[in-house]
Amino acid sequence: MKNKRHQNSKRTAAFLAVMTAVICLGACSGEKETKEITIYTAVDQVYSEEIFKDFEAETGIKVNAVYDVESNKTTGLTNKIIAESENPVCDVFWNNEFVQTIELQNAGLLQPYVSDEAADIPDAYKDAEGYWTAFGGRARTLLVNTELLEEADYPASVFDLISDKYEGKDIAIAYPMFGTTRTQAAALYAALGQEKGREFFQAISDKGIQIVDGNSVTKDMAASGQVAIGYTDTDDAKVAIEDGSPVTMIFTDQEEGGLGNLITPNTVCIIKDCEHLDAAKTFVDYIISLEMEKKLIEMGFFDLSIRPDAEVDGISVKGMNVNLKDVYDMLEVSSEDMQEIFAR
Repeated sequence: MKNKRHQNSKRTAAFLAVMTAVICLGACSGEKETKEITIYTAVDQVYSEEIFKDFEAETGIKVNAVYDVESNKTTGLTNKIIAESENPVCDVFWNNEFVQTIELQNAGLLQPYVSDEAADIPDAYKDAEGYWTAFGGRARTLLVNTELLEEADYPASVFDLISDKYEGKDIAIAYPMFGTTRTQAAALYAALGQEKGREFFQAISDKGIQIVDGNSVTKDMAASGQVAIGYTDTDDAKVAIEDGSPVTMIFTDQEEGGLGNLITPNTVCIIKDCEHLDAAKTFVDYIISLEMEKKLIEMGFFDLSIRPDAEVDGISVKGMNVNLKDVYDMLEVSSEDMQEIFAR
């Protein structure tokens, strides 16, 4: 009897050993869920695709990337996220601007996440509850023709444009109904209030400053000497400098307590009820890190870090101390004023 019990015990132990092996074999043969993430991005594929490959290599998370269609720009991806809101496909939206990111927030389609990597990003560039975070980007800049202006006469403030230092015909800005000039109008409204913001742009109009079709035009006018000062973006300004034109970039209101210079960043956000939340958080941590800002600067996509004290090779600029949400909230009213002031 004792032998029988011993044999049963051995059979039970053997059975358990076999079952354990089967379970382990199943776990190791790919039965566990594959880690993946779906990312929609408005960033040019030549830049974002390389970042996705590095992310996959470092984390083991497979990226299913959906890129914007050039004809639709960011609007196409935003509308796609809205259309899929009942059954989200996108986990993370990496946007090359902030306006439509905030529109998705206002539509209740984002999920908050406060990343530790955002701790050193100024409050002006992140949502207080973590619905989105800005990082890197470009900046507005005055492009000064060094053959037409002495260094002592360079502008230091955006308000110098409406002072008596310069004639209106010697300055060019893009029509402030579109692009970053539209954003700048809203940013000044957010910083100064609607009344003073409107007064500033009315003074621009009254002074006879040249209003032209785009930042690349203002860049060309400053580079060729048609104007002494062209208001443009850093990416356009860098082209003029690399071409050997006699120009230099001036960032406005950089003194302590000054208004600061507008920075136009990228943003990243997690879609509400997304399928791969943990992977989404991992990507947000990855993309907003200082290391990624440095890499995107090295790649030539970013011109600067959003972190004012970061030691990077890019341009160093003190941004405006106004939250991007406040800029967004002023877009409609400032655009209505711009349409009225600069009606063609």
